[in-house]
Amino acid sequence: MRAERREQVEKIERLKRRKNAIILAHNYQRPEVQDIAEFVGDSLELARKAVATTAEIIIFCGVDFMAETAAVLNPEKKVVLPDKGAVCPMAQQLPPAVLAAAKREHPDAAVVLYVNTLAESKALADCICTSANAQEIVRAVAKAKDASTILFGPDRNLAYHAQKATAAKIIPVPEYGLCPSHHQIVLQDLERAKAEHPQAKVVVHPECIPEVQDRTDFIASTSGMVKICRQQQAGEEVEGSAVAGDEFLIGTEVGLLHRLEKEAPGKRFYPLSATAVCPQMKMHTLEKIEAALESEEPVVVVERGVAEKARRAIERMLEILG
Repeated sequence: MRAERREQVEKIERLKRRKNAIILAHNYQRPEVQDIAEFVGDSLELARKAVATTAEIIIFCGVDFMAETAAVLNPEKKVVLPDKGAVCPMAQQLPPAVLAAAKREHPDAAVVLYVNTLAESKALADCICTSANAQEIVRAVAKAKDASTILFGPDRNLAYHAQKATAAKIIPVPEYGLCPSHHQIVLQDLERAKAEHPQAKVVVHPECIPEVQDRTDFIASTSGMVKICRQQQAGEEVEGSAVAGDEFLIGTEVGLLHRLEKEAPGKRFYPLSATAVCPQMKMHTLEKIEAALESEEPVVVVERGVAEKARRAIERMLEILG
């Protein structure tokens, strides 16, 4: 680490101690941001960590809906998003008006929303889910509400994954909601990567398109992918399948490879697509984090009434998970 970077990191550490602040970072963040965070994880893990922390200030290195979720769960804490331009394009695809219209069209349907949703839309949901637990949540909600139909948004690819776990009919809202970074990983990418690395296991995120999901060895959230790849014993059972070998093809945003290489040394990881990059996730830098700690801005604010309703939907998810 060069001297200038070392001084910057040391200053950030001093600011965190002085202000009783914590840095939470998503798995897709820049390597240097992951390296200074107290905790790196997926959406579910970050939500749990936000609830558990005793820090007064949460510097949230992710996109807007994640910081909103932390603010909703921690009304007494200050949640700061270092770059307010880190806006998730998927979350923008489901404004509350679109969801409200779908609810009017399907008045008896239960509503399960992916955590990748703005707080105003979460406030209209029965329950929230993450990529790690979407199948478990739709099963539980369908049973609890005796629902034959579930409105699910905003990612149609995750809806495809969730549909495999329930007899209830899942209706994607909006019909064409998706993550641009994952959606561009196509079957040709998988076929090319398999040809180059025929012994590698394929591990993909459920935001990938169905054609890719159907040709994989494992489908998992980002932290689930880390768990699968980190297994030390060749042939060890993970989610009902055996993990053997030390090569993995990774179908998600490329930022995850940094964590994989740190936590599973000696194994080899190849992205299904080197262009699967989320520009919004890369907007946070050490310079912006330092500035956010100095100024304690920009603060993420969720209107109280919206926050209360959204919190109930998020807490319902946590109750189901136990």
